[in-house]
Amino acid sequence: MLNQLSITNLRNITEISIEPTPAINLILGNNGSGKTSLLEAIHLLALGRSFRTRTLKTIVQMEKQQCQVIAKTTTNIPIGLQFDLATGLQIRLNNSPLKRLSELAIQLPLQLIPANCHQFFEQGPRYRRQLLDWGLFHVEPSFNFQWQSYRKVLQQRNSAIRQHKKTTEIQLWDAHLASHGEQITAFRKAQLNRLLEQFNDIFPRLCPEFSHASFSVKYRTGWAKEHSLEQSLQLAIDRDKQLGYTRSGSHAADWAFSINNVDPAHIFSRGQQKLFFLALCIAQAKITEHLNHESSILLLDDISSELDPEHQQYALDELDSLQVQSFISSTDLSLSDFSKKAKVFHVKQGEISGGGDG
Repeated sequence: MLNQLSITNLRNITEISIEPTPAINLILGNNGSGKTSLLEAIHLLALGRSFRTRTLKTIVQMEKQQCQVIAKTTTNIPIGLQFDLATGLQIRLNNSPLKRLSELAIQLPLQLIPANCHQFFEQGPRYRRQLLDWGLFHVEPSFNFQWQSYRKVLQQRNSAIRQHKKTTEIQLWDAHLASHGEQITAFRKAQLNRLLEQFNDIFPRLCPEFSHASFSVKYRTGWAKEHSLEQSLQLAIDRDKQLGYTRSGSHAADWAFSINNVDPAHIFSRGQQKLFFLALCIAQAKITEHLNHESSILLLDDISSELDPEHQQYALDELDSLQVQSFISSTDLSLSDFSKKAKVFHVKQGEISGGGDG
């Protein structure tokens, strides 16, 4: 969690400084005022990347050379990020240069609920895997090792395929890939069971019209269920050589929830899809807090989009009850009346005011 945040020369924000509450922080203002830029700055600080662009040069304010985001956590650990057009990205954690971005993620477990989060149902399996693996990174100590090891072996196997190595040479990697892949699968299935349990508790409060619905989850491993991963790799070697890469494995896995045995995308409105995604993120945050005693940060961009006042209230009530620090943006200035526990900031043309209770 953050207890201080300063932003300089980032998009239309020239210089602002706030002291957020560990609970709900409402960021209110008109379109183009700088609300999403403030969320983007927090995302940069926690993950070292933007959710709005792949080219960080575009985040630097026009006619400026660099932008900065500086913060202090509730455990008094200083974090500083600077992007310079000439020298690139520099991050300091606890006054020392950052060695790995994973160290940032450990300090600031963060989840983003973007304005277009209904695309969760439209985007491919990679997006869903990333959401699931985020939770595992924070609750399963060996998951990152298993996943990084799996990726390295997969790269080696794919390289051997592209170089047209002999089949026996390609298959030298199969046992290692299968070992890591099977462990990743076990971790993911356990996390999905925890996620479903929490989701079944949370979603009816966010969306009472589905309070009597039955949810289930299905995980597809990424290879034929009648075989082990190693067997699947061996059986598919000719296909992989034709394709030029390894098709089967944990990198091809997918998962999905169903409601009364129906795909939610077929029956949910846009607003209900947004609440569905929010419930998943809250569930992951609760699991992380319970298993790893880490409080998460949730960035919720444009809560008013697709949600009526009643469902916005349900969402704020749920966030009020959690050990989660949330930053919620909205163009609805009356939103400050919804939560008395919230700290309200008003953003106008890149400048910020307020910071009082809702």
